Amino acid sequence: MGKKVILTADSTCDLGEDLKERYQVHYYPYHIILGEKQYTDSVDIVPDDLYAAWRERRLLPKTAAIGAGEYYQFFKPWVDEGYEVVHLNLGSALSSAHQNCVAAASELGHVYPVDSCNLSTGTGLLVIQAGERIRAGMSGAEVQRELQALVQRSHASFILDTLEFMHAGGRCSSIVALGANLLHLKPCIQVDNKNHGAMSVGKKYRGALEKVLPQYTADVLGAYGELDLDHVFITHSGISQERIDLVAKEVKKLASFKEIHVTRASCTISAHCGPNTLGVLFMTRA
Repeated sequence: MGKKVILTADSTCDLGEDLKERYQVHYYPYHIILGEKQYTDSVDIVPDDLYAAWRERRLLPKTAAIGAGEYYQFFKPWVDEGYEVVHLNLGSALSSAHQNCVAAASELGHVYPVDSCNLSTGTGLLVIQAGERIRAGMSGAEVQRELQALVQRSHASFILDTLEFMHAGGRCSSIVALGANLLHLKPCIQVDNKNHGAMSVGKKYRGALEKVLPQYTADVLGAYGELDLDHVFITHSGISQERIDLVAKEVKKLASFKEIHVTRASCTISAHCGPNTLGVLFMTRA
């Protein structure tokens, strides 16, 4: 019998508690820096705390990647007990965490990092794939190899309601933010899963979210070839239930997914996009 395999992931995979429990996923949380204090993502700080700090004190959160030493200490007890570890990272274009994880894995051995080339539940979809393969008895090396072949099949994008947080964090100019506000534009932020998770602006929708969200959902689900109908995520940074239901209704109309998961994004993701951001994330067969 081969070694038992532990499944771990950066907390930014945003799976939600049910799926985390189903696949026995162990998270390592990112660091959130707010003012002079450091917090642990989704442990002692949640996204609504970040929004309140910005509205009340104009205090913008910063995020910090997990260090190589932290990963080493995280994995070591399992490796010492004879386990293999498969770990999924936030896309390496977005964070140094994967590089740090690889360094820790090289020193320890028996740890198999995967660059998800993605974020949020775009990574989470790959975590599910890893969990299924571990259940089937694959070794850590086999799971790593198969996941690396699946990375380009996991698709993530989000509709932003406002560019306020992007502008405050220096990720877009004041002119762009003002123009988007005046023209009622809702940009679609796309993740490039062929380029280690780099992000770019795709289609710019115009109008209220109630109009834009169904259009966006139809566009993204129709943009690829054959959908993998096992799982689809509706992941948001804090948005009304009515808008979630609107998107879920559109998803059900367009495709017969076996499971529709609604999850809320972690602080690390929410800190960059602000409230009322929502994405539809899924995999394709090829």
